[in-house]
Amino acid sequence: MNVELPEVDGVITADDIAASARHLLDLQTPSGMIPWWPGGHCDPWNHVETAMALDVAGHHSAARRAYDWLADIQAADGSWHNYYLPDGDRDNTVEEAKYDTNVCAYIATGAVHHVRCALEDVRLATARDMWPMVRAALDWVLAQRRDDGLVLWAVTDDDRPWDYALLTGTASIQHSLRSGAALAAEIGDARPDWLVAADHMVTAIVERPDAFADKSRWAMDWYYPVLTGALQGPAAADHLARGWPTFVMDGLGVRCVSDEDWITASETAEASMAFAAAGLIDQARDLLAWTRGHRCD
Repeated sequence: MNVELPEVDGVITADDIAASARHLLDLQTPSGMIPWWPGGHCDPWNHVETAMALDVAGHHSAARRAYDWLADIQAADGSWHNYYLPDGDRDNTVEEAKYDTNVCAYIATGAVHHVRCALEDVRLATARDMWPMVRAALDWVLAQRRDDGLVLWAVTDDDRPWDYALLTGTASIQHSLRSGAALAAEIGDARPDWLVAADHMVTAIVERPDAFADKSRWAMDWYYPVLTGALQGPAAADHLARGWPTFVMDGLGVRCVSDEDWITASETAEASMAFAAAGLIDQARDLLAWTRGHRCD
């Protein structure tokens, strides 16, 4: 592998990135699954996150194996269950059978990232390979819309939809729809219906917050509209600034929920990306630096 790894001076080094990638490679099973820990469970959302991390670190073949595993276990209707367990074969043993719409949509974000990390001479072929999986997943997700156009959070294993939509999930889904449309463009296709659906979701996020179940104590509802591009520019910066006193413990990171001093590396790192997206680089840098306290070196 010959790739220049990213680093942030004084915060995270290229060697740190390489070490994290080695940890993920050690977790990956022969099927391509990347469980949370050795022998642990795996959910498709975090699996896509780890595949993207492998691409960033230059391990494109391992990332492709991760996506191939998702394609192998995808249901005929385009969905995935919430959690799977390694079983020494296809690693498709279901631990939790619920279907989460945001989780199923997220493959589009990972796929377009994987394509754009690919070498130019295989980029088109990679996009074509990924397209059927992404198309099926997003079509299934949009089939779970309620009458106002928002996607219900989840579906039970006996196909009964839950009765509410989530702000964080909707923000992520609209981003995945835009990613899916970008992947379609890579192969000369077009999905304007996905863009229309994404725009409708952004309008709800900005203008109809009461359309979502109240999860405002969770940090993700604070920063996800910015992380996913639903809020941009000055509105995004103002939104993040208003939530900082509630969710950030200075020098430590981001509370998972506003009423508990429960700091997580994942929320802190995601919030860092949201601040960077809003142009608030100093705060983004501080947040990323605070994740060091959670790192096992």
